[in-house]
Amino acid sequence: MGLESMRIITTACLTMVGLLMTIVTASADALDALGTYEVIEEDFVYATVGDLELKARSYRPKEEGVLPAVVEVHGGAWNLYDRTAGEYYNRALASSGLYVLAVDFRQGPDFQHPLGSRDVVQAVRYLRQHADDLSIDSGSIGLIGSSSGGHLALLAGVKPEAPMHQSDHAGAAEQPVGAAVDYVVALWPVSDPLYRYHYAARVNRPRLRAMHEAYFGTEAAMKNASIQRILNQGEAVDTLPAVMIVQPGEDENIPWRMTFDLIAALQNNNAPVEYLFYPGEAHAFGHRPSKASEDLVQAMHDFIARRLSE
Repeated sequence: MGLESMRIITTACLTMVGLLMTIVTASADALDALGTYEVIEEDFVYATVGDLELKARSYRPKEEGVLPAVVEVHGGAWNLYDRTAGEYYNRALASSGLYVLAVDFRQGPDFQHPLGSRDVVQAVRYLRQHADDLSIDSGSIGLIGSSSGGHLALLAGVKPEAPMHQSDHAGAAEQPVGAAVDYVVALWPVSDPLYRYHYAARVNRPRLRAMHEAYFGTEAAMKNASIQRILNQGEAVDTLPAVMIVQPGEDENIPWRMTFDLIAALQNNNAPVEYLFYPGEAHAFGHRPSKASEDLVQAMHDFIARRLSE
């Protein structure tokens, strides 16, 4: 299967007739090729809240020198799974010279919005606070998020210093380091929780609606957490991170209209946006080995390399 039939790489411009597609040329000078380095994995606690320990899994390439870093946020409708869910692409990206920190965070039904994205912001701060010990570049940090994790990553990326993201973690500094990131890789993101909540009703997905309710509690909270709303109402940071959005063609969890609205809102706020469309692929396809997943990992690698080269 050729690249042209597997994915469409674009800089996305929403117009009255759809997406204007412009091919992006990859430049991966800032990272080495995938598979270059052996990867060391380690689990540890990156934050505590009361008696709760929040764990992370690091993927560190066996490479000398200071590394760029990324925080990876798993999906699961804000209620399911843990830091191991994205190991397929986390391990692959680390093999190119990228330090990957996959994190657990507070989920429903025990915890509600905005505690999940607050933990994601804390993970970025953790990397900056420990940059010397970890031998990472505190100025080259990004976010990757899958599905609901894509929502949390986007929320952390567009509102890193918002009051709702002020730390409640043990030992938090009175003047914490900044949590702004350079880029967000949003894999099939639930960018507007209220839109998706209503969509789930239309397609008769009661369990999916229940998980929205478990984490957000109310429709008002879902609306408040919409990335599109935040952007359209001028609540985001002035300088937005670059965003890569991935849309599987047969994704029954993510309505296309929601994704196109996200692209328009980002571009209306001058955010660099790249849109990748994978015909025939299902939601979360990138978690499992396949030709399409291999291509996706390469595309993620190249996007991150371009951001690091700027």
